[in-house]
Amino acid sequence: MKVTSLVALALLGTLCSAGIAAAAEPYVVELDVVLSKNKGKKPKGGVVKIEIHPDWAPVGAARFKEIVELGIWDWGRFFRVVPDFIVQWGIPGDASVAKEWKNKRIPDDPVVETNARGSITFATSGANSRTSQVFINFKDNASLDKQGFAPFGRVIEGMDIVDQIYAGYGGDPDQGKIQEKGNQYLRKEFPKLSYIRQAKVASLLPSMTGEDTEGEGEDSEGGGEEKDE
Repeated sequence: MKVTSLVALALLGTLCSAGIAAAAEPYVVELDVVLSKNKGKKPKGGVVKIEIHPDWAPVGAARFKEIVELGIWDWGRFFRVVPDFIVQWGIPGDASVAKEWKNKRIPDDPVVETNARGSITFATSGANSRTSQVFINFKDNASLDKQGFAPFGRVIEGMDIVDQIYAGYGGDPDQGKIQEKGNQYLRKEFPKLSYIRQAKVASLLPSMTGEDTEGEGEDSEGGGEEKDE
């Protein structure tokens, strides 16, 4: 009886270990990015592929996957772009969703990898304050490592697209107003912002059609729908 129990426990341990290992496997997320659009023309942009490494920052990687699978970044703007430093996004374009996610904090991960060019990291406002905002490093920013910013993935394709994200507004968009009004505020005050048309785990991302369906006719507090004409 005792031997059988030991065998069962050993088998359970093996299965658990296998499950953890499988969960920690890297995966790829694709961002369908619109850099700019002009009426009557096909939007300019492309796909950015990000390889996520749960072993680098398991809590952050799990939150990132949750966000992508829920689709809360679709139509979300890159609202803070600091040349030669970082590009930041993550406040949902739908104000009601932004309100819901504002205080969904997760605990910090230890810093395992450095903030190298192309790495992706959650933004924070202090200890254990990560929610839905992330940034990609434009250059090697090792100084962020000591500040507790833990990368959980890296761009493996499309860094040229990241480098072209519209930077003309710098950090001017007010994050409080984005939280309150979402894309209604950004479309009106910062119309040239680049944005994410869709974020999906790679195997779920459909090919780009070159046609936008986020409507511009009427603003609402939500992300709305826009359509390129």
